[in-house]
Amino acid sequence: MYLLGALPAFMANVRAAVKTDKRVVSSKDFPKPLGPYSHAVVAGGFVFVAGQAPINAATQKLELGDIKSETRLELQNISTILKASGTSIENVVKVSIHLVDLADFDAMNEVYREFFAGDHPARTTTQAVLRSGRKIEIDCIARMPR
Repeated sequence: MYLLGALPAFMANVRAAVKTDKRVVSSKDFPKPLGPYSHAVVAGGFVFVAGQAPINAATQKLELGDIKSETRLELQNISTILKASGTSIENVVKVSIHLVDLADFDAMNEVYREFFAGDHPARTTTQAVLRSGRKIEIDCIARMPR
């Protein structure tokens, strides 16, 4: 009977722990979001990084170019976001890549290998319609270090 009486207090503590587990990550070193979203959210031992556009954080301007330059800039921004979140690109477990033109796949992959040289994360690559004339958008999930 005592255990049943303690259940509401226990559940309140569980709900509080779940609510406080979520942390939004922001920094002046990131490009400003293009909409109502956070760059990254830390929850459940993972960092969820929103899709990135090729924006130069210093100028806050899109830097449209070839697929290699856009890929490199987005992955650099992701690396900065992960560092500010308390983890690193080495802890990425899942990447999603959205390409306007699948003919850019090999060139994108060349730059991607510069950032993910060792144990590669799981990855999905799709063709997509992207706004602002950009060629690529990348998002990822990384684990927090133990």
